[in-house]
Order: sequence, then structure tokens, then C-alpha cells
Amino acid sequence: MTQEILMNVTPRETRVALVENGAVQEIHIERARRRGLVGNIYKGQVCRVLPGMQAAFIDAGLERTAFLHASDIAATDEALEPAPGVPDIARLVKEQQAVLVQVIKDPMGTKGARLTTHITLPSRFMVLLPGNPTVGISTRIEDEDERARLRGIGEAFVADCSDGAGVILRTAAEGVSEAILERDFDFLCRLWRSIRLRAAAAQPGTLVHGDLPLVLRALRDLVVDQVERVRVDSRENYEKVLEFARQYLPDIAPHVEYYPGERPIFDLYGLEDEIQKALDRRVPLKSGGYLIIDQTEAMTTIDVNTGGYVGHRTLEETIFKTNLEAAQAIARQVRLRNLGGIIIIDFIDMEEAEHKRQVLRAFEKALERDHAKTQISGVSALGLVEMTRKRTRESLEHLLCEPCPTCDGRGTLKSAETVCYDIAREIMREARQFDAQRLLVLAAQEVVDRMLDEESDSFAELEEFIGRPIEFQAEPLYTQEQFDVVLM
Repeated sequence: MTQEILMNVTPRETRVALVENGAVQEIHIERARRRGLVGNIYKGQVCRVLPGMQAAFIDAGLERTAFLHASDIAATDEALEPAPGVPDIARLVKEQQAVLVQVIKDPMGTKGARLTTHITLPSRFMVLLPGNPTVGISTRIEDEDERARLRGIGEAFVADCSDGAGVILRTAAEGVSEAILERDFDFLCRLWRSIRLRAAAAQPGTLVHGDLPLVLRALRDLVVDQVERVRVDSRENYEKVLEFARQYLPDIAPHVEYYPGERPIFDLYGLEDEIQKALDRRVPLKSGGYLIIDQTEAMTTIDVNTGGYVGHRTLEETIFKTNLEAAQAIARQVRLRNLGGIIIIDFIDMEEAEHKRQVLRAFEKALERDHAKTQISGVSALGLVEMTRKRTRESLEHLLCEPCPTCDGRGTLKSAETVCYDIAREIMREARQFDAQRLLVLAAQEVVDRMLDEESDSFAELEEFIGRPIEFQAEPLYTQEQFDVVLM
């Protein structure tokens, strides 16, 4: 598997694409007016404690107050440690108290950012855990000897650390020498000391430490051994990426390229079309089947359909092959669209237990390359596959789109027939309440056409019943559901 990272930078927007074997797998977008907050560290102030929710609202200087749950609070005094499983927010924080917090989830919709006091500082090979002297190893490192080696190195770092910090060794640390890991650890310790000093002098509601911009964050988090090159279409940002790579990722520096072409770099790889397709509900499969993906406030649902695929001798075999292809496609779409939270997948019903097992295993394997943490609960009694994916930032759809002003995000409109009946009822109400010589109906062209055609008999009867003439006028700016009944 070969990978490329493409960076498209403009003054207003930065876009980073991860391409595997020629197919885009992930799109990351950051806009100047709405930069992501995840990873930023603020000096906040508790403005309200909610014992019933075991949470507090924090003023961190953001547009909306942020949310801090009791489970995300690190107790600095053992006497304040709540009983196991029963966090007591009132014993952990007080109103007007200053707290050092880190954003773990961006504001989404009407919700403010979610915070934690468990500060983490990531670098290329590890994550520093200030105040938590433990050692963790990425679960993606499977070799037991390598895990033991890294654990020994991590324990030595923690034992010698005067700041009482712990570490998590990331996947990228596999096979890396102790000297390089030690350099990474020392850098993070120095960074944490500088953050503490700035926090001590800062006023509440102040940004103490901002995470890296997207081009550098992508280099830190997305680059793996399979990355063949990193292409940047901005000379200024190319210099920044190259300098960052030389300092922290020397193995990657030779693979960083400046793209000077006249043709936009995303067009060169066909990524603009892929982004547009990632906003569609329907995703076609090569076999002729298709997926239907619907995002709601509570969860995302994905439905698998055979469509026009009839390529195998038996129905069970056709369904099995469609589900296998869908498993790969769904794993890619989840990453590409950055879907998070609860995801329910309705694969086509299979009779054979072995087929179910193979489809589930193929899906799990396809998700292994996902950078976000995922968890699959298996096949439910209703034949649904339920999974969760860690959500820290808005999905691609929520980032690039907004609810339709015509249907207000419902995805459907009342039919012209239904609106005609609504108008008839409104005419009856108006005629009974007010005395008028005639009535004028203002509506969309489609609705007026229907009232003058299919529904003409009904409105003629209505006109006779109320004893007043009814006139119709098409309004080009009205949506299909809009109408007015004007008394003349």
C-alpha cells in the first residue's frame, strides 16, 4: 500500500487529503475564520456548576461556554477524589475557580466545546500525560518484543521525569531508537513547563497553547512508513512543512515536494469530484449495488442494497459478495466523511453464519487503517452492525454544508397537492373570520398550475361555497410550501 499526502493551501482555507493507492481516504479542512479548537489549552474559569449533570460550564474565552464533565476532571488532591463510579462535581470544582483545560471536542451545532483537565501533548512518536505517570503502548503495535522494548523505554523516561508525567508510545514509535524517543520526550517536557509558566501568568479566558496548524498537524499525525511523498502547492507553507520535517521527522523531509503546477493539485488527482460525491446520500458500488448514508443528530445510518447486481448463481452468494464490497466501501466512506458517534449499518440479510463472520471480519480489517478510534459491537438480533467512532471534529457534511432553507433540513417538501389542500383550508378560515370582496392566493408556480388544472373543480366549488371570487397569482420567489391568502 502506497500513500501520498496532498496539501492545498489558500489564504482562507487549508485542505489536506490522504490518498492510498490512488483513492482518497481522508479529507481534512481548516478555515481561517473557523479553525478547529481540539488540542488547544486554555486558562478557563468555572462559571456554573451543575450537580445534577455532574458537569460544569467553563468560560474559556470562546464564543460559547464550554462543557466540562466530572469524568474529565483530574483530581489534584486525593482528598477530593470522588468515590469510584460516583463522580461528585461539587467536590472537584467551585464557581469562579480558575482551571487549566484542553479542548477534546470542537463546538458542534448548538453545543459548546467539550473540555478536559487531563492535559495531553502529542508529538510524532509519543503523547505526554502531565500529572499521570503511566506508560501506554499503541494497540496497533502487535509485536510483543517491540511492545516490551518500548514499555521499558517509556518506564525509564517516566521514572526520571521530575514533572511526574507519563507517556503513550504511538504507532510511529515502532522500531525507533531510544535516542530519538528521548529527544521527543525532552521536547514535550520543555513544552509542558513553558505552558505551565504561561498559564500561571495568564488571565482566565486566555488561550495558553494552540495546537499546530493543519499542514503541520497532518504531517505529525498522518505520516506513516507507507507515505511516499508529501506535496504542497504553496511555496510559503512548503518551506514551513520542510523545516518542521527536518526538525522532527528527518526521514520524511526528502519526500516533501513543492507542487508548482498551473492545474490545482486536487484537480490533478480528481479529488474535487470525490469531495462532491462524499456529500451525496447515495454511494454506488462497482458491482451495481449501492449504499444510502443518512446523518442525523443522534446517529448515522448506512443501508446496503444490491441494486442491479445479479452476478452470482444463488441469491445468498450475490448478497454475500455485495456485503463484502460494501464493507470496504463503508470503511472508506466513514473516514472520508469523518462520520462519528453511533453508526448503524444495515447489511443485506445473510442466512449463513460463516458469511456473516467473513463480512464482519472484512469490515474490521478495513477499519484498521482508520486513525480515529472505532469499536464494533457485532451483529445485533435484528441483523444490524452497531459501531462507534470517536468524534472530535465536525463531519465533512456539517463542515461544508448547511440545512436547506427551503425544507429546513428535512430533506423533503410538501407536495403541490398537499399545499393546495392547505390553501383551501386557509381560504375557509379567512372567509369565515373576515368580510372581503374577493381573495387572492399567492403561491409557487407549481402550486398555482395545479389549482388551475387538476384541482380547478375543487376550487370552483369552494368559490361557490364561500360566495366570493378566488384569484391566483404565481410568485417566482416562493418555495413550494409558501403561500399567502390576501383579502381584497
